[in-house]
Amino acid sequence: MAKVAFLGLGVMGYPMAGHLVKHGHEVSVYNRTFSKAQAWSEEFGGKAFKTPKEAARGQDFVCICVGNDDDLRSVVLGEDGALAGMQPGSLMVDHTTASADVARELATIASSAKVNFIDAPVSGGQAGAENGVLTVMIGGSEKAFSAAQTILPAYAKCAERLGEVGAGQLTKMVNQICIAGVVQGLSEGLHFARSAGLDGEKVVEVISKGAAQSWQMENRYQTMWQGEYNLGFAVDWMRKDLGIALEEARRNGSHLPLTALVDQFYSEVQGIGGNRYDTSSLLARLEKYRRN
Repeated sequence: MAKVAFLGLGVMGYPMAGHLVKHGHEVSVYNRTFSKAQAWSEEFGGKAFKTPKEAARGQDFVCICVGNDDDLRSVVLGEDGALAGMQPGSLMVDHTTASADVARELATIASSAKVNFIDAPVSGGQAGAENGVLTVMIGGSEKAFSAAQTILPAYAKCAERLGEVGAGQLTKMVNQICIAGVVQGLSEGLHFARSAGLDGEKVVEVISKGAAQSWQMENRYQTMWQGEYNLGFAVDWMRKDLGIALEEARRNGSHLPLTALVDQFYSEVQGIGGNRYDTSSLLARLEKYRRN
């Protein structure tokens, strides 16, 4: 059993922290809205605290899952930040999807306090978090990665080290780049099928047995066909992630024309009120044009 703090109880963090309790760990939690931390505590039995520092004090591991670089800095740094409460030799596990730069920045600051750090963004969406089957992409030392194996199996089906600090975030960028292209292709295929008067479900039943098959097709085509876009990871967050990837691409000299285009398509989804639609809502944009 480990002593774990979990900071950030959104759609991902809430169930992830719950799985830690179910696996026998002693868990303290912090959330910007304290009432949510209290609700989590009532459901799972862990302790809720009003500051990251209080939640992190004396814990072996501090897991973080917040929104972006600035949110991450706000819970780690400062007088009431997590780092102020962490003990030497403990491990900070950052599950936020953020920039590689902020991962390296915080790792350096943590090291000065003799605290270990890994960047460990996750993939698998809300369903993956709820079912405890996330994929975790990790950047950090071999020693820190080994230590994290104490807690990661509580909510991860796969956790791999990709390199030093920052490599986890860079790998998550690859993940989001690939998803963006696949979802756009699936959206265009379904849009074409509807315009051609085909039965979309029968079409997918056939083509999913061949080379066109993908996770997105298997898990999203039915709701997309029905115009339902309430399955978790929101367009606003995808645009944040793609923005991070595009900024990194400008820095490292890679060329991402499709990613940039799909990012603009998501901006059009936002323009029709789809900020909180899930990422499969690229089809909503195409269907809007078809109706017009």
